Amino acid sequence: MRACLAVLLATSALLSPPALAKDADKLARETQWAFERSDIRPDPAFRFGRLPNGLRFVIRRNANPAGTALVRMDVAVGSLDESKKERGYAHFVEHMAFNGSTHVAEGEMVRLLERHGLAFGADTNASTSFDRTLYKLDLPTNDDALLDTALMLMRETASELTIAPDAVARERGVILAEMRDRNTWQLRDTIASTQFLYPRSRFAERFPIGTAKTLDAATAEQLRAFYRREYIPQKVTLVVVGDFDPTLVERTIRSHFADWQPGKAQLQPVAGPVRTKDHGRTTIYIDPAVSERVTMVRSGPWLDEPDTVAQRRESLLRQIGYDIVNRRFLRLSRQEDPPFRGAGFGAGNVFEAGRSTRLIVDTVDRKWRRGLIAAAREYRRALIYGFSKAEVAEQVANIRTALEDAAASSDTRTNAALTGVALALVTDRVVPSLPADALARFRTLVPQITPEAVLAAMQREAVEIEDPLIRFRSRYEPAGGAKAIRAAWEEAMKAEVAQESSTDLAGFGYTDFGPAGLVVSDVREPTLGVREVRFANGVMLNLKRTAIEKDRVRASLSVDGGDRLDTKANPLATEMMPFLDEGGLGKHSADDLQTILAGRSVADSFGTGENSFDADALTTPRDLELQLQLWSAFLTDPGYRGEGEVQYRHNMNNYFEQLRATPNSALRAELGGILSDSDPRFTLQDVKAYRALTFAKLKRDVGERLAHGAIEVGVVGDIDEDQTIALVASTLGALPVREPAFHDGRDRPARTFTADRRPRIVRHSGPADQALLRLTWPTRDDADPVEALKLELLERVVRIELTDTLREALGRAYSPSAASSLSRTWSGYGTFGIAASIDVRDIAATRAAIRKTLVALRETPVDADVLQRARQPLLEGFQNGLKSNDGWLSLVDRAQSQPDRLDRYARAKERLSGITVKDVQAMAARYLDPAVGLEVLVLPNGVTEPPA
Repeated sequence: MRACLAVLLATSALLSPPALAKDADKLARETQWAFERSDIRPDPAFRFGRLPNGLRFVIRRNANPAGTALVRMDVAVGSLDESKKERGYAHFVEHMAFNGSTHVAEGEMVRLLERHGLAFGADTNASTSFDRTLYKLDLPTNDDALLDTALMLMRETASELTIAPDAVARERGVILAEMRDRNTWQLRDTIASTQFLYPRSRFAERFPIGTAKTLDAATAEQLRAFYRREYIPQKVTLVVVGDFDPTLVERTIRSHFADWQPGKAQLQPVAGPVRTKDHGRTTIYIDPAVSERVTMVRSGPWLDEPDTVAQRRESLLRQIGYDIVNRRFLRLSRQEDPPFRGAGFGAGNVFEAGRSTRLIVDTVDRKWRRGLIAAAREYRRALIYGFSKAEVAEQVANIRTALEDAAASSDTRTNAALTGVALALVTDRVVPSLPADALARFRTLVPQITPEAVLAAMQREAVEIEDPLIRFRSRYEPAGGAKAIRAAWEEAMKAEVAQESSTDLAGFGYTDFGPAGLVVSDVREPTLGVREVRFANGVMLNLKRTAIEKDRVRASLSVDGGDRLDTKANPLATEMMPFLDEGGLGKHSADDLQTILAGRSVADSFGTGENSFDADALTTPRDLELQLQLWSAFLTDPGYRGEGEVQYRHNMNNYFEQLRATPNSALRAELGGILSDSDPRFTLQDVKAYRALTFAKLKRDVGERLAHGAIEVGVVGDIDEDQTIALVASTLGALPVREPAFHDGRDRPARTFTADRRPRIVRHSGPADQALLRLTWPTRDDADPVEALKLELLERVVRIELTDTLREALGRAYSPSAASSLSRTWSGYGTFGIAASIDVRDIAATRAAIRKTLVALRETPVDADVLQRARQPLLEGFQNGLKSNDGWLSLVDRAQSQPDRLDRYARAKERLSGITVKDVQAMAARYLDPAVGLEVLVLPNGVTEPPA
């Protein structure tokens, strides 16, 4: 097996010719298509191929979104392939893909793609993991020349990178900036956990970002050596999914890659070892930013389980078992006095080095003992008594629905979904079978899915958590230390566990809302063909039937209210609204609802917008009625149950504990108050104010709006319009009379931008080298669609210019940003912000570079090429915006209360195309005066403020 061979191979330099031959044979087996040794039939719509040099490809014609495509290049090279002195090289090489190759000059790749409408970061990107590197291009058109360009660039990346010394020196600063930015409490916790649970394993010492020492020492020659050693065609797979003729795609792949000569094959070193006999150790990890968690782990040998019908049966059974245990944990966490905030149980392979079973318990600070014992008891209860038929039936219902939905919509899957399927074949060796075949196999298996079979399958994979490794993390030292933690576990393992009985629940209790509402208006607006209906009770319904997603319906609900209800005297009126669903309904708790609605495609969460409470759902034609009933129930009989308050407080307490752990979180906490002169509506309040909130108060503050506020519903997708109107008539349309329109909020105090432009300092508790520089200017509202587009284009121009200076030229910031935000509801209010995460040593230089960039934009017209690079992705975005149901819903949702949005969208491309370099210069001159921008500098605690 792979692990046995790789353990013997210390470094590539020690490989003898016979070993290389064995590696080549092994690599050939590893790159064999999974379906070639499986009894699962692959989806025939995929085209699979291999060039004589070993490069593989997967092609799929698909037209969702129409006229677009995704191109991916997977390289089976990651940080595991690095020696100790090469740590970070795989990621470094990934960065060098954008910094010059044989036929593309340094920096020109991004510019070339931007001219074609691919935005850097959004459509052009790459990522490096432990075992592979993935390069990504999202093509906004199906132009043959663009496909040729994309595959040409992939070939340049695969074998033609120049990795010049001066480019390496510049990019090193960017990578070190990325390392600095990613040095968060989350990453530090992950690294510490991995090194404790898998000591002396290769992957625990090979996090892809590398080390500062190896990155500082990396030379162009060393990086080229790594690149040429590892980037060989046998390790590369191309995936192209989109609106192209597969024969054209294959021909283009062959034209660009056929002459790439194969390299010497070397196996990727094993990720382990994973020590199967490692047990009984306990560690304590303290960090002020982490929430309290106890993790128990035992490891066993790797399970080599090729993808077959029998293995999928086994995997399904074991997953049902894990899901039932986790469902029990969820039920416990929803009690009014829960033993823990959350818990999880599961098992899985650790690369191909071993497998681990984990029990994870998240608790309130200093309540770890109670939570650990409760979770351990539930774990043991499952192993001793197994599962009930009702528990199995709930999970089976959810799986059946997911498979039925997938089969019904399989012909209209998106490019992204199919690309994910193709990459799963490459990275995880999962055969891309037809959804209909998966459903048929499931239906055959259903009679065999018994509680006994589920428990047996789970136990065959899960290593018994006996005398486990225990990792405790918290903000506070545990009372009694490691011995007390171990003693609590042993106590839980010896305690008596009783079998619990399940309770049968009645059906959904909200199906009758009175006589169906009458339609008083039914028109089709001419711009985009949206059907607009109004009921006698005032409810507005907007519909758009599309063929984009078969058997899929996307729906939205907007209710008058939102942030408008927050006042200076009562700034937290709507704060708990996102937790309304956790309070359940009058007749059903949130936990009961989960069981009652098992197997149904519905959603019950709410959010808060500027002037409305909003909900959205992805459902199906058969479940649309239930979705509308569920929304109607939350408007007429929200439960406001105490367990929802508990969930809110747990989350809020944890939020405040982590408030200043990173520069970004510290800035978010302070910026609203700074910009608004501490207006309480936009300012973070004292934690005590949040802890004092109750559902009783929420009911007083929002109950009247839920009962009487204007309602607007959007429905898009595979619908029968008349039937949908009837469904809304019997639910939301049957409610008591609502207000006829949304409030515009003009009767409330204005939102103003502070006149105090003194620079501000905000402190964070993270690493001492992390700083964040933020500049903000007041602009305007979005009432003028042309000016709004000019500011959006200016945002893109500023982002490009800052990337070219701060990132590429100076290497001081990994991801500088710019954003224009114009309010629709606050008259006259808008902001333009620039931010850069930087080293504290680079504050003055960064400030100067931003100022220089802004002065140039204000004093001289932007370069025509930069304008095209900024504008083309926006144009392509508008061109493709209505090729998805999500895009349609973003316009349909408020088509009656905000009708101008439809016309604005229809005219956006024309207006955007008419914006000139002088227009962009005028926007910069009007709004981005460096002398009046408000600077907020986020510095580490204890670091002296640098001179201005």
